[in-house]
Amino acid sequence: MKIIKNLAFGTDAAQTLDIYLPEGETKALVVYLHGGGLIRGDKSAGATHASYLTERGIAVASADYRLYPTAKYPDFIRDGAAATALAYKYMKEELGCDRLYVVGTSAGGYISMMLCFNKEFLGEVGLDNSAISGYIHNAGQPTAHFKVLEHEGVNQHRIIVDERAPLYYIGLEEKYPPMLFIVSDNDMVNRYEETMLTLSALRTFGYSGFDHIVMHSTHCGYCRVGEDGRNIFAEMVYDFIESAERSDAL
Repeated sequence: MKIIKNLAFGTDAAQTLDIYLPEGETKALVVYLHGGGLIRGDKSAGATHASYLTERGIAVASADYRLYPTAKYPDFIRDGAAATALAYKYMKEELGCDRLYVVGTSAGGYISMMLCFNKEFLGEVGLDNSAISGYIHNAGQPTAHFKVLEHEGVNQHRIIVDERAPLYYIGLEEKYPPMLFIVSDNDMVNRYEETMLTLSALRTFGYSGFDHIVMHSTHCGYCRVGEDGRNIFAEMVYDFIESAERSDAL
């Protein structure tokens, strides 16, 4: 595995990504957006899953993004879009493949849903969903993120669906790329229920091409490598990509 460190997509120190490359041919590139409640976490989280994926021909571009308290809404979403645009450019110019997937975990899952459902953010960097082969929204919050609410002086436990919520935008586009939603049955308060509501909203508007997995776990508890060395989350990412590739080949 080859690692390229600190490719910049902005002028802030947090606006960088690391790319983990397979030794042989690259079949696809995953943009990984870490979790941490929009206040912590960094791109090193992507390294947890990179070995499994690169061994199977999948490159990983793990991105940092600006965080509270120095960031404000929607800086972190714009950074997710800019990181995706840089990864897309690198893929086209250096890797010779054309399959780009966006994977977000927890706060990163909130960002990945905003990129998917609100076309404004990818549009600002010259992309749209036609450039994305699929999304994995892992334990993300589809309503207005609790830290966004907290930093605007609103009780973080409120469930608000407005312009800051991915759910707000469902139904505005003709179609979306393939999507996988992952959530735990013992996730953060209301995260399971909000995810089920998101799936219901997609069905209400007649969308297809999405699936979900309910883990018997706590919030992102399955994202750690187990004592047996098994990386369950990386396996799910790889299986989703393989399934999407097979569907496109039909």
